[in-house]
Amino acid sequence: MDVFEAVKERSSVRAYTDQPVPKETLEKILEAGRLAPSARNTQPWHFIVVTDPDKRKILSKGKYAKFLTQSPVVIVACGDKEASSDWYAVDVSLAVENMILTAQAEGLGTCCVGSFDETEVRQAVKAPDNYEVIVMLAVGYAKDKLDVGSKLLHLARPRKSLSEVASQEEFDKKYEKQKAEG
Repeated sequence: MDVFEAVKERSSVRAYTDQPVPKETLEKILEAGRLAPSARNTQPWHFIVVTDPDKRKILSKGKYAKFLTQSPVVIVACGDKEASSDWYAVDVSLAVENMILTAQAEGLGTCCVGSFDETEVRQAVKAPDNYEVIVMLAVGYAKDKLDVGSKLLHLARPRKSLSEVASQEEFDKKYEKQKAEG
């Protein structure tokens, strides 16, 4: 699967099978995060892999995080505020996107979760004070499930067109796609 296909096919998965993620695949996903670009190459990230069901239960306490109890892997992505005080959150986000696309290419589903109490998550994974929990990433094999809520949301709020989200040279000059020849 090429990168653009992974981008187009990716969707947030909130229901997982209990099939474990092979260690080699998990390591490939983590390696994709490690290889992400960062400001001044500070690499201010740390990824905590959580597979323990009791810990995942703690991580799932957020309003929109209940499904983390099903996900066989949760990666808690943290950023070192001291190493890169201005850019750690952006850098960690770039790394997580690399992981998401790699997981997609490997046939896995993912979902970024920002619904959490940072103090609880920090305590559960024993993150040091200089690290901020940026996001949690659920990783696993998608369960075939009729997700009516998600389908309705995409009908009610479809993806915006390129001309709605991109401009040419200035904000108010809409980007126009190249016309197909022929």
